[in-house]
Amino acid sequence: MMADHDLALVDDSLRTLHVLFKGPRDSPYEGGVWKVRVELPDSYPHKSPSVGFANHIFHPNVCPLGGAVCLDVLNQTWSAMYDLVNVFDVFLPQLLLYPNPEDPLNDDAARMMRAEPARYAEKVRELTRATHAVLEYVLPPLGVALRGALAAVMVPPRRLGL
Repeated sequence: MMADHDLALVDDSLRTLHVLFKGPRDSPYEGGVWKVRVELPDSYPHKSPSVGFANHIFHPNVCPLGGAVCLDVLNQTWSAMYDLVNVFDVFLPQLLLYPNPEDPLNDDAARMMRAEPARYAEKVRELTRATHAVLEYVLPPLGVALRGALAAVMVPPRRLGL
C-alpha cells in the first residue's frame, strides 16, 4: 500500500518529510495529488507526527491558510501503535472521505458542505483538478522520490536495531 506514495526527506533529515498523497477513490478528491509535510517529533512514535497539506485542499477540517489538519487521532488519541502507514493509508483517506463540518478549520467549506452538499462536492472536484495541475507543472520536484521508503521512517530506531 505505501508503495503508492512518493516521499522525500527535507534537508536530509529523517524528521521532516514531504509525501505525495493521492485522493481516495470514489470521493470528490479522486485524481488529486497533494504534497503533505510530515514532521516527526523526537519522541515519535509515542507522540504524533505533525501533518499538514503544503498545497491547497478545500476541506472543512484543513486550514485554508497553513494546511493544518484537524484530526482527533493526530491531535488527541494518538498511540505508539500507530505509524505513518496508518496516517497515509487510513487516517488521511478517512478524513477526505468523511469530513466533519461540525468541527471546522475552514468555515467556508463547512458551511457549503452543510447547506449545499452537491455544490460542495463539485467545488472539491474542480479545485482538486486545478490543484493537481498546479502540482504537476508549477511546484518544484520533491527531489529523488523514494518509493516505499516510508517504512524506513515509520519504524522507531529501536525496532531497526539502531
